[in-house]
Amino acid sequence: MQQKIRITKIFNFETGHALYGYDGKCKNVHGHSYKLFVTVIGVPIHDTSHVKYGMVIDFSDLKKIVKEEIVDVFDHATVFNQNTPHIELAHELKQRGHHVILVNYQPTSENMVIDFAKKIQSRLPQDIVLYSLKLQETESSFAEWYAEDNTL
Repeated sequence: MQQKIRITKIFNFETGHALYGYDGKCKNVHGHSYKLFVTVIGVPIHDTSHVKYGMVIDFSDLKKIVKEEIVDVFDHATVFNQNTPHIELAHELKQRGHHVILVNYQPTSENMVIDFAKKIQSRLPQDIVLYSLKLQETESSFAEWYAEDNTL
């Protein structure tokens, strides 16, 4: 019987955001040092002649996907909901050369991790499944996404 194995790679990036309509301090533009834990599951390659023998996925292949889809896009960017009343601020920042991302959701950790899951899943090899994501926003706060919770 082939055994399934989960592997995890951790990524770090800095991102600013503002939560429009929120009733607390996070309505103001601020930033976080995010930590993203990406866990995939699969069966290690058993073909002894395969260059990736013994691996579920090469960590460098997983790193390339997550870097291109998430880290390189969100690192040192400011994320706003595209429907924010602060859209003028977003445009002003862009005009001044700042990296601004407009998304179609409130940029909470919960919604960001959903967005990240879709992006990563679309790039994984067919035999590798995204098992979970954990997006740590502060030392004591994080959001988690699990495939098993999101199957139809």
